[in-house]
Amino acid sequence: MHLRLGLIITLTILSLASCATPVSDGRIRVVATTGPISDIVQAIAGERVTLRTMLGPGIDPHTYIATESDLFALQEAALILYNGLHLEANLARVFEGIKRSGRIPVIAVAEAIPEGLLLAWQDGDKAYDPHVWHDPQRWRYAVEAVRDALIAVDPAGSALYWQRSEQYLADLQALDTELRIMAERIPLEQRILVTAHDAFQYFGHAYGFRVEAVQGISTAAEASAADIRALTELVVTHRVPAIFVETSVSSRTIEAVQSAARAVGHEVRIGGELYSDSLGDPDGPAGTYFGMMLHNMQTIVTALAPADT
Repeated sequence: MHLRLGLIITLTILSLASCATPVSDGRIRVVATTGPISDIVQAIAGERVTLRTMLGPGIDPHTYIATESDLFALQEAALILYNGLHLEANLARVFEGIKRSGRIPVIAVAEAIPEGLLLAWQDGDKAYDPHVWHDPQRWRYAVEAVRDALIAVDPAGSALYWQRSEQYLADLQALDTELRIMAERIPLEQRILVTAHDAFQYFGHAYGFRVEAVQGISTAAEASAADIRALTELVVTHRVPAIFVETSVSSRTIEAVQSAARAVGHEVRIGGELYSDSLGDPDGPAGTYFGMMLHNMQTIVTALAPADT
């Protein structure tokens, strides 16, 4: 059924691409899959583009299937930007079909990151973990990829794109510094981050956290009773004080770990809600990439840092 649906969508996109209208009312139509990518586009391009984000707050990119309105947005796009590295697994066939048509640029921005900086996908046959935006230093390569893609479709805006991208890159550096300072409030041996699915390995590498999760890198695979038992044992052994739910993943498995730990005498609390695969509400503090990253770190620090720090 999924293969048949994918084929139908691909054929639809190929036919739509043949009559694409890339520019309307003087602005460039851009479609981005995720919030972190859209944040780059909005910061760099501003009013020069009309931007559509396919995956809004709380939407899981691992299992998302394109809607009819998505297909029409892709039809009208001058530029399509997606994460890649198998994050948008069910959209891969759609994007490959558009690429083959050769009419609309389709860019996987995370695949601009040097291979040596990517982490292995440990629970499947995919090559690399796609959650690269959780490390600002790696995410800077995506910023450069977005900038170059915008210049290619809109050369008249190149000076603006260069100027604003340089500012965005400087802001990423400042963000990274601030996050490192915040992480220092937690002693290194207590930096154990337990989440619903394995989205924070880049974050862990950047800021010195051991990251453990119930589910693997993709939410498409169900967590087993053995997964819950193993994680419960880790939480109890290390006396982890708090574990975390995610906005785009069911809290059921984390609550199961909490209950299992309580059953053997260790009380672990839910430390808060993290943004793993999407940004927050556009009007909220986590509605931007920078706000999301600061929210996640502050939530983690509040839950895991000793009370006297």
